[in-house]
Amino acid sequence: MIFVSYGKSCLVVMLILLAATIAPADDCVHCHQVTTAAAVQQWRGSAHARANVGCRDCHGTDHERMKKGEARVNAKVCGRCHAKALAQHIASRHGSGLHSGWGCTRGMEKRTPRECTFCHEEGSALPRSDIQCARFLKQSNEMGELGCNRCHQVENSCASCHANHSTDLTLVRNPAVCSPCHMGPDHPQWEMWQTSRHGIINSSMGRKQGPDCQTCHMPKGSHDVSHGLTINTGSIPLTPSVAQKGRSDMLAICGECHAPSFAARELALGDAVRDQGLALVKEAEEIITSLNDEEALAPMPDKRPPHPLSGNKLVLDAQMLYEDTSHIERLLFKMKKYDLAKSVKGAYHQNAAYTHWYGNAELKMDLVDIRSEAERLRERKGKGGEIKNTGGRSRIQEELELLKKREARGAITSEEYGAERRRLLKKFLDAPPTTQSPPSSGR
Repeated sequence: MIFVSYGKSCLVVMLILLAATIAPADDCVHCHQVTTAAAVQQWRGSAHARANVGCRDCHGTDHERMKKGEARVNAKVCGRCHAKALAQHIASRHGSGLHSGWGCTRGMEKRTPRECTFCHEEGSALPRSDIQCARFLKQSNEMGELGCNRCHQVENSCASCHANHSTDLTLVRNPAVCSPCHMGPDHPQWEMWQTSRHGIINSSMGRKQGPDCQTCHMPKGSHDVSHGLTINTGSIPLTPSVAQKGRSDMLAICGECHAPSFAARELALGDAVRDQGLALVKEAEEIITSLNDEEALAPMPDKRPPHPLSGNKLVLDAQMLYEDTSHIERLLFKMKKYDLAKSVKGAYHQNAAYTHWYGNAELKMDLVDIRSEAERLRERKGKGGEIKNTGGRSRIQEELELLKKREARGAITSEEYGAERRRLLKKFLDAPPTTQSPPSSGR
């Protein structure tokens, strides 16, 4: 017999092979209880283990792809069993494409192929959404991975909030689970909630007395984190029908502790703070756009590295950069990205200091700085002061051209354009005559 011919060593080999053929299909634990002991321990104590959901049910069977990081467990995998939670998540702001559609990186230097999966399903050239982020495209691979994707992978990774292998809901019921992403200068919801009356009562007396993130934005365990929202991430009001439903939903939440009239009044105050902040930002945007019309920015868009999505154009919308830009644009970035958010979100989160000192006061000081910088740039360009007699006619012509640009981009109405044009022409005609030709009408 073969066992006699080859001895004990062959017997051991045969027994190992036999054991492998009769072992359970999901016997990953044998090795991983040594190589990743904590993960195995978490899984053994989880609801997944109790329901006989093993490693291969989620991770698949291609071990080489796992080791390369190419077989990650995404939200769709979890959705096989948690369909309702996934549907709520997809419908929410977390599932709205926060990290996809950034603009293709394949032609950029030093990009890794794995980045393709941020925007595309495997094997597909179609992007998951049309949302773009110019700021991401300006970052290095390392910054994109650590500084961007660790938060913005929430769209496609349940592990952004839940633990990888444990199913203990204590973690996701703790408001601190929201803090890694919802903190910092651009959206400090964690800090403003912590130091609000709600947060202090919560930390002192528990969530039954003081509401937390989950109480207001994930009621009854919903995975729709957009519950009750009336504005987008830039503090711009949503469409009336969507905003009306969001307000109704939030009033129902507030009504569990407060009188409906009190809740409605407080939220209306937040709306007013929002509108006032947006008006300040709009004024600043108009100043910078006018400077661009006058070719007074330093440097002008065509004298700096191109914007990754728009090229050598002025960009002041949600794709605005904080690098490769001018100083006055950098002031606007701080104003709208940091200080507007602090003021508006501070108001809605019932935090007086964030609403005023961290937010509204900074907004107004930003505008002071922007006005001052605009004056300096115009003086530098030689376009400050009143229209003068010497050379005044050519200056009038420039003013008419700038006025036409403002109307063309919608900064002023046709009626406002006509009135201002008549004022400028009257000022020109009232000036002492010169030998220069009169300006054209501008139309």
